[in-house]
Amino acid sequence: MSNDPSGLRSRTQGETESAAFSARKGWDAWVRESAGTVLSGEATGRLDRFIPFLGPAFIAAIAYIDPGNYATNIESGTRYGYQLLWVVLWANLIALFAQGLSAKLGIATGKNLPECIREALPHPFLRIAYWLQAELMAIATDLAEFLGAALGFQILFGIPLGVGALLTGVLSFLMLGLRPGSFRYLEVLLTAFVGLIAACYALELFWIHPSPSASLRGLLVPSLPGTEGAYLAAGILGATVMPHAIYLHSALTQRRIPARRIEEKRKLIRLSFLDVSLAMALAGVINLAMLAMSAAAFAGSPPGEGNAILQAYRALSPMLGAFAAGAFALSLLASGLSSSAVGTLAGQVIMQGFVGFPIPIWVRRLVTMVPAVLVIASGIDTTKILVASQVILSFGIGFALIPLLLFTQSRRWMGPLRNSPGVRIAGWLLCAAVIGLNAFLLVRLLLPSFQ
Repeated sequence: MSNDPSGLRSRTQGETESAAFSARKGWDAWVRESAGTVLSGEATGRLDRFIPFLGPAFIAAIAYIDPGNYATNIESGTRYGYQLLWVVLWANLIALFAQGLSAKLGIATGKNLPECIREALPHPFLRIAYWLQAELMAIATDLAEFLGAALGFQILFGIPLGVGALLTGVLSFLMLGLRPGSFRYLEVLLTAFVGLIAACYALELFWIHPSPSASLRGLLVPSLPGTEGAYLAAGILGATVMPHAIYLHSALTQRRIPARRIEEKRKLIRLSFLDVSLAMALAGVINLAMLAMSAAAFAGSPPGEGNAILQAYRALSPMLGAFAAGAFALSLLASGLSSSAVGTLAGQVIMQGFVGFPIPIWVRRLVTMVPAVLVIASGIDTTKILVASQVILSFGIGFALIPLLLFTQSRRWMGPLRNSPGVRIAGWLLCAAVIGLNAFLLVRLLLPSFQ
């Protein structure tokens, strides 16, 4: 008869062996082993069994709380109060949908979205054209991230914008190097950045109390106040449903956890959607908090002319104290640094996926770093650049979303894992809404008399 009826010894021994295995083989091996036991049905019912499946969506979520979001949300809240909260809500719902499908594509096919597009396009000219537009989106993304981080360095430490931009490039490169044999270290690091930004905004909301009734009205009653409102709405959309994050997520899941049988892939897709739901919910709450805080603090009495982010920081100091203003600046810096690293990863996936051969990461870093440094050196208002870059990104969403919908509904690419009819209908309706908003903005900008 066993002297250990509770099984404590066996559990302790198993935990010790698991820790030893993790130390010997590395984090990647532990994730694969732990995930394999869940997918095979050997381990169920314990919350910690979900941990190996968390991570990719939190890397992608950094793109949804980058400095472009700060610029569009602060500008929108300052100019129009709570009116554009509904855009933030729907943009995050579209992002949730797109990231879920992107993760599904990587799991089902073992390929990322740029690789699928390259294989599907019949002519090299079309592949190059598609790559160039994706590269333009990556440059616009990196521009926003460099500007935001440089502005964070300037606010917190008085470092000039140009020097801050160079420092951002160096630090983001070092962050990408902090993965000795394991990509999970980067997942944990970037998840910690998401947590830091969320904590900073929780403190902001503790000091600033947005109006519940006005917030609810802004969430539920759609309105586009003039051409400028449509422009900011497109910027919010571009800052939230970022094309590079759609390309990236499929690469993060394509070979992360092996799943060979269809049932294992189905279970992995369901668990990846849990990861996506948690990460996108957190990013969505942060975005809503950004706009609501700006509406509560600055609507009706804008913080000043010029750089809205810098003016918001200066206005927060006398309004709420140096600690609250410092939390705002710290969150901006964390957002810029982390999103810059993610932008480099996404750019590498885009370039390698479309050209079909490996690209050194330092080359990838230089391609999008140089335009950002040149723009900063020009001395143009950084907030205007940030908002404009996000509007450009909104026009790139369709180029990522349309092929994603086509691939994930295709029996040839997905087999029995292809989208259900309901998912297909929802996807094309959301895609039509994105393209419709872009078309509406173009008409307003090109034909000012059309109101």
